Amino acid sequence: MHPTITRRYLDRFHALGREAEELLPVTGAQRRFLLLRRLDRRAGPDLVPLFFAFPRGAVDPRRLAAAAGHLAATHPVLRARPEVVRGTPVLRAHAPAVPVDRVQVRQDEDPAAALRRALSGWSTQGAPLRLLLAEDAQEETLAVVMDHVACDEQSIGRILGELSDAYRAGHDAADVPPHRVRDELEAYREAVRMQLDAEERASTPAAAAYWGTRLAGLRPAAPPAPATAPGGAVRRRLPAAAVESRTAVFPTLLRACSAAARVLYGEDHVPPLGYPWGGRPLAAPPVLGCFLNTVAFPADGRDDPAAGWWDDLDHADVPFDEVVRAARSSGAPWQGELDGLVTFEDLHRRPPLLLGAVQGREVHLDGRPVRAPFAVSVSYGADLLVRMTWNRQALPDETAREAFAALVEALLLS
Repeated sequence: MHPTITRRYLDRFHALGREAEELLPVTGAQRRFLLLRRLDRRAGPDLVPLFFAFPRGAVDPRRLAAAAGHLAATHPVLRARPEVVRGTPVLRAHAPAVPVDRVQVRQDEDPAAALRRALSGWSTQGAPLRLLLAEDAQEETLAVVMDHVACDEQSIGRILGELSDAYRAGHDAADVPPHRVRDELEAYREAVRMQLDAEERASTPAAAAYWGTRLAGLRPAAPPAPATAPGGAVRRRLPAAAVESRTAVFPTLLRACSAAARVLYGEDHVPPLGYPWGGRPLAAPPVLGCFLNTVAFPADGRDDPAAGWWDDLDHADVPFDEVVRAARSSGAPWQGELDGLVTFEDLHRRPPLLLGAVQGREVHLDGRPVRAPFAVSVSYGADLLVRMTWNRQALPDETAREAFAALVEALLLS
């Protein structure tokens, strides 16, 4: 039996010796993002941006920067930056500095276009949490932007809640006592250690056989050119009365995304879709970070494409790179690229962003480049906001809109 990818990673990390004491190991999810970044530098890092509109003049940039610095001083992952040390991906903690940058809106732009331009120039050398402000005559739009290496869905809610609290209290990085800094650092190390242990336990021969069989029929579409231009986007709001939980709606969403994939790629392909799933081990400290695995799903056009989904969840802790190895061992011509991404966010699980007495109104800025040929995101609040974006260098607008229509029809018929 060959050693698991997680075991090989841990052996290489521990081989760093004393140097490892100054570094933080990465989870399987973080490892995937860092590998993608190295393989395709033109595409840039995966970012998690949230946008909030405030009345003009409502945001105090200095107070906001201090509050964000308080978060970065508290949570190691918000001041850590990725490095590769002797071939081993790691995170290294830095000083807790979070910039709040005003983005100049050019004459031919609106604030949305200015923020998209600023995000396209994101440097991987800077802080993993950054705040951008752009304004017009009536409003200013605040972008709270996180490197995906430092953030998953569970982290988003805490970041917004704690940023609101620190802003209201006027806290900054100096208000975090040294013992809290040490305790949070040890808690983060412990959470990542437990996550890697769980990933190694999940990487069994039986799990490899399962994923090898499950993904043996993949026939991905041709890899697209990296998205360097604004992507296409369309959205639709649907009633959410029938949705009880993520597990209630997600099989239906996968079925609908499979219908869209058949429109996009035809019947000759079995495209791999990817979606985030999982969370921290039950006994792990509730630290901020990225712990959600990316699970692969074969959109093979069956009458019930979600039939195997529950079995997939039984094997969802297997790291993505281990799944790719299993699929390739079964003969699938797959390097790990995803033809589509699917995300589902329960808005009931995160608080609003409050800066002082003013609550930000969340807005969505479409048109950002997407790494996969297409991506579907569903936000579950008072209703279902279904959005689809696509790489215009890979998919024609007309075909993408037809695919979205098929997706919406499948959701409405469920």
